[in-house]
Amino acid sequence: MAKVAIITGASSGIGRVSAVALSKTGWSLVLFARRLEKLVETQRLCDNPDQCLVVQGDVANEESVKDLFKKTLERYGRLDLVFNNAGMNSPQVPIEELSLQQFQQVINANLIGPFLCTREAIRIFKSQTPQGGRIINNGSISAYTPRPHSAPYTSSKHAILGLTKSTSLDGRAYNIACTEIDIGGARTDMAIGHSAGALQPDGRVISEALFDAEHVGNTIAYIADLPLDVTVLTVNIMATGMPYVGRG
Repeated sequence: MAKVAIITGASSGIGRVSAVALSKTGWSLVLFARRLEKLVETQRLCDNPDQCLVVQGDVANEESVKDLFKKTLERYGRLDLVFNNAGMNSPQVPIEELSLQQFQQVINANLIGPFLCTREAIRIFKSQTPQGGRIINNGSISAYTPRPHSAPYTSSKHAILGLTKSTSLDGRAYNIACTEIDIGGARTDMAIGHSAGALQPDGRVISEALFDAEHVGNTIAYIADLPLDVTVLTVNIMATGMPYVGRG
């Protein structure tokens, strides 16, 4: 019987390449995002589209998330993996120019969404037979080192590191593993502007190296296929030329 994975933000970028990578290794998938037409595109790219359930919804909406997990159980009867991938950024401007609404939008997508999905996943992981499952959270280099003018995003990703550690600790007795993947410079719509020029702490704007996002998908697939008695708490994957080590 194929293992079952939910991927949030599966309509593009890291979510899409991860769906494709998992489908190649035989996973049944539940693809979740707000843009239905883009979800269908991801479904078509997978090795076995018939084993991909498409669910449209908003990760920051509690009822939408509950419906996602309900439909997953109705279709497959169990759950083995959740990739909390969906997220967003805010305008790269000084903090005094940010509205509360802009800050809250980022927190809702990047932190509230993963919390809701983690809560629903753990309910299933604890109750199913065999017990257990795996959660992978999309963190960021910003979980450790921020970019200039990134307070909302950086705050949310620091919080995701805390959620990852707490989930790993609280899930230990129930065969629940949790990982944070910290990605720097994957070539996606969110990061593509960095190749044209990214603001550095010293005020320079420089072109930053990017790498093929397919390698992130392959990393997700590798972690997903580990036995549940093996945990990768955090993993960093980034462009070799990225100004992170020694950033500043």
